[in-house]
Amino acid sequence: MNKQLLGVIDATTVHDDLKELSIHRSVAAIPFGGRYRLIDFILSNMVNSGIQSVAIFPKFQYRSLMDHLGSGRNWDLNRKRDGLFFFPAPNFDKHYTGIGTLDHFADNIDFFERATQEYALISNSYTVFNMDFQPLLDWHIKSGCDITEVQKEGQSLGIYLVKKTLLMDLITTRNETGYSNMRDVATDHDSQFHLCYYNFEGYASMVDTIENYFRTSMDLMKPDVWKELFTKDRPILTKVKDEPPTRYDVDASVKNSMVANGGMIEGTVENSIIARGVKIGKGTVIRNCIIMQKTQINENCLLDSVIVDKDAKIEAGTVITAPAHSPAVIRKGSVQGVGSTS
Repeated sequence: MNKQLLGVIDATTVHDDLKELSIHRSVAAIPFGGRYRLIDFILSNMVNSGIQSVAIFPKFQYRSLMDHLGSGRNWDLNRKRDGLFFFPAPNFDKHYTGIGTLDHFADNIDFFERATQEYALISNSYTVFNMDFQPLLDWHIKSGCDITEVQKEGQSLGIYLVKKTLLMDLITTRNETGYSNMRDVATDHDSQFHLCYYNFEGYASMVDTIENYFRTSMDLMKPDVWKELFTKDRPILTKVKDEPPTRYDVDASVKNSMVANGGMIEGTVENSIIARGVKIGKGTVIRNCIIMQKTQINENCLLDSVIVDKDAKIEAGTVITAPAHSPAVIRKGSVQGVGSTS
């Protein structure tokens, strides 16, 4: 078990280009892959790396996030010592920017003071990847780094490793130094700190726009990406829901798709992600789509390059198509009538 690392997940980020999916939820809680939420990847990576204490710092629309994570039982974080902690922003008027906002940490400084771990791993909540953080920690210590930023091909992944004592110094001196977040520190090449950059060679995608969300979701249909993200020894954990298998009508056709439990498919599904409890009627064709939980799509519809949020209803005969580089988004709980959008 890795008792040296404290996990810190910044869930305050608001991406304007994801607003269609984050009106009723935080970015961290956006559904992904039919049964996961975006935060499941970083949280699972931390747990799989032996981290036993994880603090989550949300700000807006975090009810669904807290409902999803609960006590942390599904990640083995419902512990008497350490475990899962939530620290919502105490002041909505305070403007937090960047990953690892020092003002937000300062509002909860007692948590860091009590933590027994020597190092803190600070991360965003919306990167899709599968990474073991133990080699990162070993490399950080061996290299004598003060702050290490994880990168992919020279681009920041919004993940930082720092000694806890240095993090607390950054928090308490933020007004004097002008650093407002960890990104400020990691990009200041004139600072007094030994800054290091660790290259992650595996698959990683930061979901910060609708287009990135759609592209990353479609990547799951690639066998090499799937095998890299979902491994037996480093599983991506999520909230467990006991539901019966999806039922397939005798005339149903499903190709190159991911289908979760509890649904009913009577039509055709190609190259799509179908979440739990989705119903797809006879004669309906779903291509290159992401259909979220408990959506009902009636008979003789055509959807191509569409993201349908939870609990939506598509009336019979409706046609919705869009280009792959700019997918259409159907909001949560909305009803789409007969017509064509392209």
